[in-house]
Amino acid sequence: MSSILVIPSIDIKNGKTVRVVQGIPELNCPEYDNDPVEMAMIWRTENAKAIHVVDFNAAHDHSHTNFEIIEEICNSVVIPVQYGGGIRNFEDAKEAINLGVYRLVIGSLAFENPKEFRRIIETFGHSKIAAAIDVVKDEVVIRGRKQKTGCDPVAYAKDLVKLGASRFIVTDVEKNGMMLGPNIELSKNIAIATGKHVTLSGGVSGYKDLANVEEASKFGIDSVIIGMALYQNKFPCQKIWRIAESGIF
Repeated sequence: MSSILVIPSIDIKNGKTVRVVQGIPELNCPEYDNDPVEMAMIWRTENAKAIHVVDFNAAHDHSHTNFEIIEEICNSVVIPVQYGGGIRNFEDAKEAINLGVYRLVIGSLAFENPKEFRRIIETFGHSKIAAAIDVVKDEVVIRGRKQKTGCDPVAYAKDLVKLGASRFIVTDVEKNGMMLGPNIELSKNIAIATGKHVTLSGGVSGYKDLANVEEASKFGIDSVIIGMALYQNKFPCQKIWRIAESGIF
């Protein structure tokens, strides 16, 4: 069995770590450390090899209020930081990269302005960009997961490949934060159809789910973003990274 990279998620709103359920951030969650920088350092101490950061202020209001925090996270850990939220044009992408972000996650922009999306990939390189595909009931959604597009996820992924995309972050929004099991089939279908790398996001509740994702790694799912299950200690002693990366269950 091949190994899979487990990436903890840090979701930020108004400078604080928040819990996200079906795309909606919730403040004042007692099981979360309110300080995103502290949280990043905790995950690094726990052996994380990368961190996924979502900036809800940037995503919803195109605000840069959290940029200092993002930069501090990048400077505080020696692992890649993947950043998503509010990248609406080339200048946004450039500014985020300059914060020290390793990889940008781009969603709405890719749908609304394919030419600009291609320009970003051609400028920074395909390894620095991941295309986000957020899905509700087998339909791609954008704009903070609020706007329907009428697009089939697999067909849309194929279109993004033509623009230069080589990695997808696939989220079944209805699974997000629910810990009811991931939609592996969705990510698997996109990986098979495109032949590109896929990061699955949403729904992982524990070892059984992670083992099922690991089994699908042969189809091109090489990583998984986990939030709620990690924060609620669903993986005893947080040995998750060592176990997942060794491919032993």
